[in-house]
Order: sequence, then structure tokens, then C-alpha cells
Amino acid sequence: MMVTLVIFGSLVLFLILGIPIGVSLGLASLCAILYSGIIDINYLAQTLITSTDSFPLMAIPFFVLAGDLMGKGGISKRLLKVADAIFGRFTGSLAFITVAGCIFFAAISGSGPATVAAIGGLMVPAMIESGYNKRFSAAVSASSGSIGVIIPPSIPMVMYGISTGVSITMLFMAGMIPGIIIGVLLMLYSYYYCKKHGYKSTTSSSFSIKNLLSAVNEAKWSLIMPLIILGGIYGGVFTPTEAGAVAVIYGYIIGRFVYKELKLKDVPDILKNSALTTATVLIIVGTATSFGRILTIEQVPLTIANFIQSLTSSPAIILLLINILLLIVGTFMDTTAAIIILAPILFPIATSVGIDPVHFGIVMVVNLSIGFITPPLGVNLFVACGISKLSLEEMSKGIIPFFLVMVLALTIITYIPSVSLWLPRLFF
Repeated sequence: MMVTLVIFGSLVLFLILGIPIGVSLGLASLCAILYSGIIDINYLAQTLITSTDSFPLMAIPFFVLAGDLMGKGGISKRLLKVADAIFGRFTGSLAFITVAGCIFFAAISGSGPATVAAIGGLMVPAMIESGYNKRFSAAVSASSGSIGVIIPPSIPMVMYGISTGVSITMLFMAGMIPGIIIGVLLMLYSYYYCKKHGYKSTTSSSFSIKNLLSAVNEAKWSLIMPLIILGGIYGGVFTPTEAGAVAVIYGYIIGRFVYKELKLKDVPDILKNSALTTATVLIIVGTATSFGRILTIEQVPLTIANFIQSLTSSPAIILLLINILLLIVGTFMDTTAAIIILAPILFPIATSVGIDPVHFGIVMVVNLSIGFITPPLGVNLFVACGISKLSLEEMSKGIIPFFLVMVLALTIITYIPSVSLWLPRLFF
């Protein structure tokens, strides 16, 4: 019991002090080891190596690099033109275009912050220039960016699959409809807000098939990319990790030689940024694995499981309790760390009451994706603040209605399993 108090108490203390989550997890694990002596201190260093020595985990650096290449290579710009051709005539069309652009980019990125940076970097300044409220503009971008980890490919889904042994391919397929539902709900709220505040469409002309075909033709190489990646995975041509490598090669060729917007001088910076992002994620993976294994040795997962099951055996109530827990955890813990630590604890509880492992994975990822927009550790908020020049306090006020919309979407996805399971069951 004391070891549990030491490891959680020290983690909370380090987070309050503002120490990065990956370092906080490692220091908390170290404190527990020094206090109890339950394992050798060398175990911490060994786990940092062994936990990242995984073939499926290699998908993360590939998808991160692919997202950076596509952001610089002009792919996001062309995807936005397609969204404009579809939604440009609607009231508040720039908000619609932002959400749709994030949905398109999510299908080739796998990262929430990367989606906000790629789409929000173009759309937030355009919305502000067109007279949209700055807080609303940034909040649309930040919340829509969360779709980046729900529509496949998805880095958190890779982590969940590695942690629980659930098929990553099945998870990718299960994430499609939930991601679209979240996008539609965000669009509906954006329409209501824009109608209320009198924001007009970007074009007064009616929908034109000619304009749409022209935009699709210009963006065809961008639109083909998710078909190649996801089609290859679902068709059994390559694994998710190999799909990441294909995405890097395809993104580089299209940006460099087809669109010619990716310059050779840009490559070192892209590689540097991708390496920093990957290093951050892998440090979290290594330290979170150590943290999780110490909890397992102390039988914390078993204690939590017994406690929850002593309260109720109802799947609906258990899902409600887990969702509340994850919403709280998402406010202060990185998504990757939360999945590595909590998936092995919560997964047996969910499956023991008959909850489908794939459905539970989607519920977990969708829930933790909300953490991208909840302070104090909402990464999407920080990216949107940087783009819009708003303070975190102002940004947090603007995000409240979008947070409520995403909680509504989470409720639908949680209690209607077919939303997640229809596609996997259809194809598998």
C-alpha cells in the first residue's frame, strides 16, 4: 500500500512542479524502487530499452514523419480546397472547412497536434481575417484536431493494440465511423454558432460539381494516399508499421516531385522535428511501462478491478465509471502514457463483463482524445494558442462547448457498440 502511495504521490508532485510527463513517470518509478527495493534499480534502464524494442511500435516514428512531410508538402492545402468545394456555400463555411480538413488530414496523419498544426495553421488566420471570433476559430481547430487520433491511422490505437494484444487493423477499421460522427457533431455546433453570430459562407454561388471535380483533381494525389495506406492494411498487403513506411515514401515523392512544395532544404528541419516528437513519445512509452509494471507487482490493477466489480457487474455502469476516470486522467496525463498504464488495468475489467475488446479500445481512445483539449495538459490547446496568439485561459473558455459536444459523441460511441463494430464485423 505504501509503495502505491509513494509512486502516485511522487507522480502528482512532479506534475505539479511542471516536470514533463515522461520524466515524471520515470522519477516516480525510481522513487518507488528506492523506497521499497521491490526490484533492482537497473530494471528501470532495462525497461526503457526493452519496452521500445517492438516492431509494431515502429509505426509511430513513420506516421509522425509522414504527417510532417505532408504538412510541408502542400497536401493539407489541397485537402482544404476539396473541403471548400463541398462546404463553401454553407453558413459559417470556414468552420465547416476546418472540421472537414481535419477529417481528411486525420486519414493520413495519426496525430492530434499534427492535425491542428497542419489544418489550423492555415484555417485559423483565415477565419480571424474573415471576422470570426478568435476564440471560436482556435477552438474549432483544436477540437477538430482530436479526430486525428480517432480516424485511422492512429498512434494511440497502435499503443492500445500493443498493450492489450488486440488487432491494430481491427482498431483502425473501428475508428472510422466514430471519427466521422465526432466531425458531424462539431459541424452541427459550428453551424448553430455561426448562424447565431451571422457568419456568412465563403461563396454565394450554389454547389458546383465542376468546382468539386476540379478540386478533387488537384488534390487527387493527396486523396489517394489514405486509400493506399488503409487499403494496403485492410487488404493484408502490409502491416500498420509497413504502412507507415509507405506513407513516408509516398508523402516525400508527392511533396517533392509532384506538388514541388517540399524543398530539399526543408528535409533536415522535418527530420529534426519528427525525431524530437518520436523521442518524446518513446521516452513516455519506456517510463510508463516501468510505472505500469511496478503497479502490477504491487497488484494495483487487481485491487482496482476487484473494487470496481464489487460496486457493480453492469457493463453500462462500468463503462460510465471508466469514462469518468479517463476524462479525469486525460486532463493531466499524456494519451500514450495513459493507455500504457491504464489499458492493462481496465481491459480485463471490461472484457470480464462482456464488453468487446475492439469497442473498448475505441471508447478509450475517443475518451483520451478529449484530453487533447482539456487544460492543463491539452496539447491541441497549446498548438492552437500558438497559432491564434491567445492565452491558455482564453482558449480554455472557448473550448467548453466543443468539450461538451465531444462528451456527447463519447456517450453515443460508448453505449452504441455497433458504431465502432459495424465495419470490423462487416469485413472480418
